[in-house]
Amino acid sequence: MAISTSFVPVLSSIAISSSSSSSSSWSSTCSSLSPLKPHYHGWVVGNPSSNGRLVIQCSSSGRAPTPDPMNVRQHQMSSMAPFGVTMNEVGMSKPSYKWQRVLLKVSGEALAGDHMQNIDPKVTMSIAREVAVVTRLGIEVAIVVGGGNIFRGSSWAGSSGLDRSSADYIGMLATVMNAIFLQATMESIGIPTRVQTAFRMSEVAEPYIRRRAVRHLEKGRVVIFAAGTGNPFFTTDTAAALRCAEINAEVVLKATNVDGVYDEDPRRNPNARLLDSLSYDDVTSRDLSVMDMTAITLCEENNIPVVVFNLSKPGNISRAIKGESIGTVIGGTRNSPVART
Repeated sequence: MAISTSFVPVLSSIAISSSSSSSSSWSSTCSSLSPLKPHYHGWVVGNPSSNGRLVIQCSSSGRAPTPDPMNVRQHQMSSMAPFGVTMNEVGMSKPSYKWQRVLLKVSGEALAGDHMQNIDPKVTMSIAREVAVVTRLGIEVAIVVGGGNIFRGSSWAGSSGLDRSSADYIGMLATVMNAIFLQATMESIGIPTRVQTAFRMSEVAEPYIRRRAVRHLEKGRVVIFAAGTGNPFFTTDTAAALRCAEINAEVVLKATNVDGVYDEDPRRNPNARLLDSLSYDDVTSRDLSVMDMTAITLCEENNIPVVVFNLSKPGNISRAIKGESIGTVIGGTRNSPVART
């Protein structure tokens, strides 16, 4: 017997006492409704503690309850919650924040912190703690990591006899190193995390399977996508846009070392103005170096807004994930994000 807040076709309704003697007769009572021994699906229709009785309705249908078509991504957990409280599969109430499933893009340079290369454990721990805050609120978080702190294929192509494809493959392996490090950091503070790679590395990570990734997110796990798209000549920004579209995330959150997108280079002009929002056309026509053109075009074609914000400021990751006003929004507005279709 599964208890949920979803409605199913009703064959009959019965009232069962909360006493142990009555509870033990539940199976035989419902089984007598059909000789085919079907699975019964019920739901709480009132306060279970009211008058010491639990009111349940059951169906002879062997099919699972039909999900609510207006909210198909918010799966409800079988629950004995009072007053039919709707909960997700990890026992948390539905989030009421702007975003409910997000894709966080973290560059390799950001993971290096103040160092030129390698990984700064302080940075990964800061990311882990802020992600922990929002995942415990019920927001689903996927992450794409870069590898520029270890190896950047485009910079090495042509050097030491490396062709572009070989250099890009080495860069993909660098992203896997970063992903495993970030996963270990997150799990050290109790965040269940899975790494999925674009090509098989079964001993260290799962292969990327879209349905499995979505299922991980629905269960409250963080999923880190590594190895880019698995193909040379594509950046991890493009991988972020691609994975966001595939898992039906609502936004790409691009963590950088600046506060957002400026009308001029703030390093050259201290009076440069931080832009609150931009259209996709603004980015392409003004050749703003926010994301590569393949990535921004993919976001535009799939109506994916992009939020560019500063990773180094404490609290910014959780603020961005919650949908608070921060950085620059591309392809949406502060109060009216682009609706995914």
